Amino acid sequence: MATPQEKLAQALEALKKLQDQGNTVIKTSELSRINRERLSDNGFIRQIIQGWYIVVPPDEQQGDSTSWYANYWNFCARYLTDRYGDSYCISAEQSLLLHAGNQTVPHQLIIRATNGTNSITALPHGTSLFTMKSTLPEKAEIIEHEGVRMLTLASSLVNCSPAVFTGNTTDVRTALAMVPDASKILGLLLDGGHSTIAGRLAGAFRNIGRDKIADEIVKTMQKVGYDVRENDPFEDKPAVELSIRDKSPYVNRIRLMWHKMREIVIQNFPDAPGLPEDRAKYMKEVEDIYVTDAYHSLSIERYRVTVELIERVRSGEWDPKENEADRRQRDAMAARGYWLASQRVRESIKLILNNENPGKVVDDDHGDWYRELFAPSVTSGILKASDLAGYRNDQIYIGGSMHVPLNKDAVRDAIPELFELLRKEENAAVRSVLGHFIFVFIHPYMDGNGRMGRFLMNAMLASGGYPWTVIPVEEREAYMNALETASVEENIEPFAKFIGWLVSEGLKGTPVAKV
Repeated sequence: MATPQEKLAQALEALKKLQDQGNTVIKTSELSRINRERLSDNGFIRQIIQGWYIVVPPDEQQGDSTSWYANYWNFCARYLTDRYGDSYCISAEQSLLLHAGNQTVPHQLIIRATNGTNSITALPHGTSLFTMKSTLPEKAEIIEHEGVRMLTLASSLVNCSPAVFTGNTTDVRTALAMVPDASKILGLLLDGGHSTIAGRLAGAFRNIGRDKIADEIVKTMQKVGYDVRENDPFEDKPAVELSIRDKSPYVNRIRLMWHKMREIVIQNFPDAPGLPEDRAKYMKEVEDIYVTDAYHSLSIERYRVTVELIERVRSGEWDPKENEADRRQRDAMAARGYWLASQRVRESIKLILNNENPGKVVDDDHGDWYRELFAPSVTSGILKASDLAGYRNDQIYIGGSMHVPLNKDAVRDAIPELFELLRKEENAAVRSVLGHFIFVFIHPYMDGNGRMGRFLMNAMLASGGYPWTVIPVEEREAYMNALETASVEENIEPFAKFIGWLVSEGLKGTPVAKV
């Protein structure tokens, strides 16, 4: 008779076959009842709704939302196709967000389906689907995005509600900038006789400086007899010129976010002291705070780091060649990497204090920080050498976050734009807060993004003469919540206030973080 371990192994083999086919979302019929029960009881799969499961790490705690958010769009693709076939599409508004590169998990996804029932399907962690009975646009107006049926860019703009122009300003402007010419939009406007929508879209295009498209819409509609009255659906003008040459939406998206958020940061941050006259004293203060910084920064990342371990690493007593525990201990590798990276960051700060452009310095040096951060883990065999190759080549998800970081291809567009913004930005507070936030918003590496973001923040703080600022592990929840609010809602104020408070305490000589 098979042992319980052998029975579980058989169930895992069945699960592996499904995963090898690319399935992380499992339909009940794809596993036998006994295998489902074994996998569920041992924490390898979790039920989403009746008949559907997702694969989860066995050590993931009940109530953790990470696996759900990571699998959200995969679930929608499989579930909606299984239930509605090709007789559905998601709403114009959600389609528009996806075109703009915004894959944040929505609280409620609205679906149009020919056999919809105008009903809500409750999903985990406060999310849901609302399926409305509705005819669909012409077949040519529907495309697939990672298995989810959505409207084309032109159809999204024509069919979206006026409220999206003020409720999702960054996304809509990003999408508008992607439109190469008026032809596809005009075809839909003319076929549908949409004179009011034509006036709104003409005003929207003119708002972002696309006068040619705006003129073509108005003149063409008027030429065939429609009374088009142009109106601007936005409440303000964009503070930055958008690029119309970039096919990727991410450059414009980050540019818009930066300029939308910068004044809010300035309003919630103490004035910069200016570059210190005594640079040696400043660097001595950076060195003196190292133990506190390493303890809190690593603890925020859930490493179990002690002050004693940090001191062993700094003093040279840490010895991976002779000490097997040091060689294999993940926490020790993290502590050693943090020490090496911090030394490299200090060299960058010296250049910044010497009045070199802080954005250029960090652009030039951040790859070195990253390699030092993870070199010990490669040396010890915990990571592969290829893990130091550079920016990630796979999708990544943030634990418990509804924000989905940019796809791997978008990273190559977004990171250069971030450093260009840092080079041009004149305000040190903005460089510090938005440099950190946008870096972790992009999440360019498979690991270490939080530590790298905090290094970047402190390098930018140095450019204004602000003290090195430690984010206390005791404030981890407030810190993560503020980043989540900025990422999901584009509301930077809580994060700006949080960092501004910590910096203010440091300027008064009463830093919050202690060991």
